[in-house]
Amino acid sequence: MNDTFTLADAETVNDLKAFLQRAKRLDPEGLVRLRAFGPVLAAYVAPIFSGNLMDSGPTILGLRTCELAEVAEVDGVVPISAVLERLAKVINEDFIDLTVPMPISQRAVWAGISPPRQGWTQVGTINESRLTQIARDGIAEVAGSLPESVGGPIAARIRGEIWGRGIDLETRVPTGAAFAAAGLGFLTENEEVGLFQAEGWVRLSSEHGHVLAKASTKF
Repeated sequence: MNDTFTLADAETVNDLKAFLQRAKRLDPEGLVRLRAFGPVLAAYVAPIFSGNLMDSGPTILGLRTCELAEVAEVDGVVPISAVLERLAKVINEDFIDLTVPMPISQRAVWAGISPPRQGWTQVGTINESRLTQIARDGIAEVAGSLPESVGGPIAARIRGEIWGRGIDLETRVPTGAAFAAAGLGFLTENEEVGLFQAEGWVRLSSEHGHVLAKASTKF
């Protein structure tokens, strides 16, 4: 495994930076899994995730890929803030060196949940306007369902119930997937977002990124 990776160009640096900044706004203490086995870096984040593997709550993953300047082998779960710090140094050096050192890897429960890498079949599309409205409605429902004095575990359960609920029986896309797609900046006005399914998973794929989640069983 390499302890560094080299991004393709300045635009790629800024693209990864913008993605991670959005992810950090959704989860200030969040982690990102960086994986590369070739010329492409995959960056996974988890804006919504269960506290443990036995939890029935949803785990929603956001994925953005970036082109590398050279082949690399990287696989680590690292703080988003640490990667942003390293990207800031690259930018401050006027892009003389686009090589980014990997921060020290940590453990994350959600990193053990691996969506399929192959076997995806497109089953339709969902318009951006619908996903955006679902995200807004979910945010309002979460806010209206959490008393000011509610404790952490109860709050997590309430959020899990809302974000894990499917948007309909046909697609089985959890509400939280719409929230993640909107919050990570993956949606473009009036875009038809691709809907894919594979082995009990669903995926929303737009021009700007992918959201992956276990197919919802709650409606």
